[in-house]
Amino acid sequence: MTTAERAGAATGLGAGRYLDAEAVPDGTVTTPVELSTVDGAKVSGLLRTVPGATAVAFLMHPRQDFAHHVLVPEFLRRGVAVWTQGSRTQGNDLTLLHEQALLDMAAGHAFLRDEGFGTVIAVGHSGGGALAAFYLEQAGLPAQERLARTPSGKPVKLRDARMPAPDLAVFMAPHPGQGELLLRMIDPSVADEDDPRSILPELDPFSPDNGYAPAPAPSTYPPEFVQRYRAAQRARVERIDALARERVARARAAQQRFAESGDPADRRDALATEFITVHRTDADLRCTDPSLDPNDRPYGSLFGSRPDLTDYGVVGFGRLTTPDAWLSTWSALSSNAGFLRCAPAVTVPTLFVEITGDQACFPDDARAMVAAFGTDDIEHVRVRGKHFGAALTAGERTAAALAGDEIERWLGARGIGTAGA
Repeated sequence: MTTAERAGAATGLGAGRYLDAEAVPDGTVTTPVELSTVDGAKVSGLLRTVPGATAVAFLMHPRQDFAHHVLVPEFLRRGVAVWTQGSRTQGNDLTLLHEQALLDMAAGHAFLRDEGFGTVIAVGHSGGGALAAFYLEQAGLPAQERLARTPSGKPVKLRDARMPAPDLAVFMAPHPGQGELLLRMIDPSVADEDDPRSILPELDPFSPDNGYAPAPAPSTYPPEFVQRYRAAQRARVERIDALARERVARARAAQQRFAESGDPADRRDALATEFITVHRTDADLRCTDPSLDPNDRPYGSLFGSRPDLTDYGVVGFGRLTTPDAWLSTWSALSSNAGFLRCAPAVTVPTLFVEITGDQACFPDDARAMVAAFGTDDIEHVRVRGKHFGAALTAGERTAAALAGDEIERWLGARGIGTAGA
């Protein structure tokens, strides 16, 4: 039975985080779907179809809910169906393993092919960009050459999964990957990993002695400080990597003891996850010094207009994680999911939409990503706006709407959607 038959007369969407019902074209059929992955996990998605749609856009993020993403109505209004899907750890990424997220994504791609869509468009926004690139890399390999384990050594069934490849790719404001982004955001001035207030003054990004100016005045960090700071960021990630691997090894040793002894005490030792707390992860110098890799971005970070305060708060990337998840997702040095690592395997026609006020995908990042793609059929465009698709200033069209125009033109040239009809 097809989705349309299951859906019957169901229409509409309801209010969501990023869009409302009025943004969705009349006649849209919305169907919730639950899928099973090859390793037995359950994941959910929404399929929205419009009359005559033979192409579908696939939106997914490893951590966030994309069900009401700003690009949903942009595709629907142009005659393209939309599939939005969550991962098994959506909303609680303590145990997020990117290799398992690929299994989740594989279930979605298999579902869309079984539904009969002739064209599947991988859409990667923000952290969904590196995830989509990672999927394209693994889907393009012979099954026996896919990854068999996560960076911590946990087995993963990518070699057993059905992994249909998409036909086209659209990236909007993709950042370099969770770990690569965190590498530029992590505060290297933490002197004691157990004390969130501990400071190494010579590395403090919020000290006037190092070039900081009180918000919202722009800071000006000397080149030698920037160099020392970035080297220290890498060194801090290296130290956390070493801690994660030590804890993984301890858990693996307990598992081995239990396999030999059957002693519940050994099993408890194996199950007793030693979480890693990472203090202060909102300290990217580019967010307070606009002269570093300049673009149209406003002062501040993804988390707020005062990084000197939010750096010390609860919200931030990779703040609490398991050792396995740190190595798979948050470590730029260990994760397999870095955009630049995976981009050479992206060989399908690709549209790359850079947003000029982005605070996560900076111009140097965008240029490096585009240069790394493995396809010659690549178009790089720029639109005004902010990272999550909002307008740069009041009264302007949103970045999502401007990206929708570029997507319409690009798909239309390939005979897809209303522009290509």
